[in-house]
Amino acid sequence: MKKLLLATLMAGTLMACNQKKKADINYTTDGSDIKYESPTYDFGKIKQGESVSHSFKFTNTGKSPLIIVSAVASCGCTTPNWPKSPVMPGDTGSISVTFNSVGKSGLQDKLITVTANSQPAQSIVHLLGEVLTPNK
Repeated sequence: MKKLLLATLMAGTLMACNQKKKADINYTTDGSDIKYESPTYDFGKIKQGESVSHSFKFTNTGKSPLIIVSAVASCGCTTPNWPKSPVMPGDTGSISVTFNSVGKSGLQDKLITVTANSQPAQSIVHLLGEVLTPNK
């Protein structure tokens, strides 16, 4: 009985090792490409405490569906939102970004790193501007 149980566990382990992980498929480059309308947005000057939002529009200029795996901001004050479904070749999409200026002052350059199955796998968009502090 112990030998049968051991053989079953070993077979299950070997079968699990041969399966492709979903993450492996998402990160492979397969002919998709992301081209931004403009990778930089300057929101100008805002008062401390205000929020500003912008959508970075892009086109999949490749030959395969574009899958955006993540969009990560350089600061917790910036929240990105990206399409969760594939963007087909020739189609457009957008990555929406909201910057909250509470506790911020001066010049700001918020980077959003986008990871996709594109070439290169990572691209960066910038949200630029200045946060004005209230007069004391």
